[in-house]
This record gives sequence, C-alpha cells and structure tokens, in this order.
Amino acid sequence: MSDSQGARRAVERAARDSRGRLLVFLAARTRDLAAAEDALADAFASALASWPERGVPAKPEAWLLVAARRRLQDRERHQKVSAAAQTELLCAAEEAQALATSESSFPDERLKLLFVCAHPAIAANARTPLMLQVVLGIDAARIASAFLMKPAAVGARLARAKAKIRNAGIPYAVPESPELAPRLDAVLEAIYAAYGTGWDDVAGGDARTRGLAREALELGRLLVVLQPDEPEALGLLSLMLYCESRRAARRSANGSYVPLSEQDVACWDDAAIAEAESLLHAAAALGRHERFQLEAAIQSVHAQRKRTGETDWEAVALLYAGLLRLAPTIGGRVSQAAALGEARGPAAGWSALAAIHAEDVVTYQPYWALRAHLLGRLGRSSEAETAFQRAIGLCEDPAVRAFLGERAACLGGRASRLGE
Repeated sequence: MSDSQGARRAVERAARDSRGRLLVFLAARTRDLAAAEDALADAFASALASWPERGVPAKPEAWLLVAARRRLQDRERHQKVSAAAQTELLCAAEEAQALATSESSFPDERLKLLFVCAHPAIAANARTPLMLQVVLGIDAARIASAFLMKPAAVGARLARAKAKIRNAGIPYAVPESPELAPRLDAVLEAIYAAYGTGWDDVAGGDARTRGLAREALELGRLLVVLQPDEPEALGLLSLMLYCESRRAARRSANGSYVPLSEQDVACWDDAAIAEAESLLHAAAALGRHERFQLEAAIQSVHAQRKRTGETDWEAVALLYAGLLRLAPTIGGRVSQAAALGEARGPAAGWSALAAIHAEDVVTYQPYWALRAHLLGRLGRSSEAETAFQRAIGLCEDPAVRAFLGERAACLGGRASRLGE
C-alpha cells in the first residue's frame, strides 16, 4: 500500500471511528450544530489534502479537532460575532489545542447530543432522523429510504431541527432524571436504528455504514452506564449482543448468505450470548417489561438452539404476540407470521401474513421473501415464484439476492418434476 493510500485509509478510519465524538465536542462548545458539521467536513477535506503529503499525524483525532476549531474561528470572525462569543471561541480553541498536545483523549459526549436531539422542542418526527445524521453520520438519502420519505423532505426537516437547537439555546447536557425519561425512547430508537443499519451491511461493503453496528453497541453501553436501572436500556444492549453473537455465522466461507435456521451454532459467540443473557435477566428483575426486552427475549429463544439443538418456535410466536401489543409494527407482524409458519405449519403462517394490508408492504422486502417461502411450502409454486422475483428486486444485498434466486430456482425445478 502506498503512503497516499495509507493516508486516505487513515482519514476514512477517523471518519468512521471518531466523527460522532468530534462533532459533539464541537457542537457543545459552539451551540451551532450545522456550523460544527460544516467545520468538521472542512477538517476532513483538509486531512485528505494534507495527510498524503505530510504524513498521518500521531493523533489524527486531535489534528481534526484543531483544524475544525480553526474553521469555526474563521467563520465567526467573518460574521463579526460579539466579544463574549469571541472569548468563548478562543477558550474552546485553547481546549482543543491542549487536547492535541496531551496524552489524554477528548471526552466521549455523544450521549449529550443524542439527548439534545430528543428535546421536546424538536418535532417528534425529526428526533430519530436527526440523531442518525448528526451523531452517527448516516446521510439524508439513506434516512429517507428507511423512513419511506423523499431525501429533500428529510433534509428540510433536519435543517429545521438544527435551527431549533441553535435558536432555542437547548443546553448540550444529559438532562436530569425528570427530563430524561421522556427523551429516552427516542434515544433508544435511534441507537437501535443505527445498529440495524450496520447489521444489514453484513459484508461491510458500504462505506456509509461501516462501523455503525460497533458504534451503536458503544452507545448502548454508555446508556447502560448512565441508566443502570433502566430496563429498556438493558434490554436494547442485550438485543444487540444476541444479534452480534451470530455475526460470524451469517456468511459462509465463500460469502454466501446463511439464514438463521441454517447457521452453524458453533460459530455463535458464547461470550456475547452470556453477556446478553445476564443483561436480560437484570432487566427482567426490574419488573417492567417493554419492547426491547421482548425483542431480546425472542433472540434468547433462538440462542437456546446452541444448547438444545432446536428452536422453540411456539415460544417465539407467543413473544411476538406480546411484542405486537406494545409495538404493532409491520416488521413484527411479518416475523410473527414466520414463527407461526414454523410452529404450526405453513397454513397458519400464511393466514397471519395474508391479514397484513397489501398497501403496507408494497416495498417491504422481508414480507415478499416470507410470502414466497410460505407459498412454496403450500405448493402454490407459480405464486411463490412471482413473490421470489419481487423479493429479489427489492433486495440490495447481492448475497441475499443470490440466495433467493437459488431458492426460486429450486422451486421451479420441483414444480417441473411434479408435472412429469
């Protein structure tokens, strides 16, 4: 690898590993989230220009922090800010310089910004998208896709939210207990959405999402430290760890997709499962059972297959029934139908799936994949093949597309043999 390539990789690594912490550090001191984002973007652009020629600095994060602070100072000078603001900026610049020359790293304040984005003054429909963009670096186009919105509409919503933070003077701090609880659900939702985005990119081929699952886990751990007696914080971390325990089993040696029911349990991470179980038990002992604990409990049932060799699908279906009472989502309904299909046969699964309104699942890929699977088991091969093609068309992961294509081909071959 050339020095230039190594420098570019170092910039990419810093962006992946440190962007959120850098942004929060800057935003908390400028009180202007949009300006902090612009300054940090300029700092990364400067790194791309400078590091290939001058070498990667010993402390890349500190270098970026100082560069961003200089951009902010230049901006404020051009806007002729007040003497008080100039003094604050100077102090912040000195703080950044001190961190660059010391052995300590700058503090991890990402939770502060998550709770800022969840402030009641921010429109409820903007809170999770705002957290995903500013703390976790997910672009507006990907957020729009996840929320079934147009990118321009997401961009406008985010811009309004950032202006509200600046103009309302929302403090960059984790709120006290009375104010923390109403914001907690949005923070949990954003961390979970970030983990799901990183989980979907199992091959790590999308630079926009690389490292997101790890960052979501870090935030989940920080939240548990902040709220050790909050069962949903414990439940969310447990859920993510159960999923993470199976990461190595999700692809074969040649990169092919392996569905959960066919994964080699020997590849599952025992330490992650044990930690997840401990967290779930701690959450249950607190006596309040909510969404993320139920989702973790579902994953716990799957994890038991490593010990027993079987999956208790009836228990999974019952847990999904409880989850749907708390959070009646399309994803939950599709997953419940899949569990019923395994526990009670394809007819039961198809009955539950057919009850979902067609307009709610037009572009929901898991629905079409399950529809194809159940129709195939029911012997309705022609309808199953149509559903397979729809599922393949909605899938972005090449390995999953190949898997579905193989299943569709097997279905066609079986139908052909039956007609002989």
